[in-house]
Amino acid sequence: MTTTATAIELQGELRYLVAEDLKYAASLLYLAYHDDELLMSLFQAEKVDYEKRLRAAIREELHAFWEADQPMIGLFDGDSLLGVVCLTEPGKSFGPGRYWHWRLKMLLTAGYVSTKQLVEKEEIIQAAIAQELGLENYHMLAFIAVNPRYQQQGWGDMLVRAAQQAPEDAPQSQGIAVLITQPHHENLFATHGFKRVNTLQIGAVSGELFFAPATTTEVAHG
Repeated sequence: MTTTATAIELQGELRYLVAEDLKYAASLLYLAYHDDELLMSLFQAEKVDYEKRLRAAIREELHAFWEADQPMIGLFDGDSLLGVVCLTEPGKSFGPGRYWHWRLKMLLTAGYVSTKQLVEKEEIIQAAIAQELGLENYHMLAFIAVNPRYQQQGWGDMLVRAAQQAPEDAPQSQGIAVLITQPHHENLFATHGFKRVNTLQIGAVSGELFFAPATTTEVAHG
């Protein structure tokens, strides 16, 4: 996939990440999510080596995405990675039923409690979408980030629009769900047609669950 951002008069190119991009994507996501309340809670920010555990967990997540061939879209200016958005596709091959080697690696890097809570987070989201919207097959937007040096320039909008193309390319997908734990993201997603579904409690932290249906999907509640 290659798209030039001429529509909003920004120089940039969207393309799927390759293996060589994962290291830079992990660094960018670490910057974006270091102070995220949910990840601080899941990875016990009050304890020693929080930064080390968070870096390792993000790295393992990206490698799991790569191995499962999940959509990871980068926004590039030449060879510079400006932003990234990562999604999981519909299906049980990825999500709460994570590969056993992902769980093992995450246990070693993040610990039992954090790994258990990560899996439970996905299960809570799936249960809420099933109960509130009656949907089972949809993409989940797991990460979105823009390099702090290039924020407030429209790159986030571009990444959301790129993510919204995923259900169009996968007829079985009924839309995209996203759990928002950073308040400034709410307006970003609302601008692109995402509607609030419910407030979810993940451990000690609450987040807002948003959903955008695919263009051919009728949502029962929203």
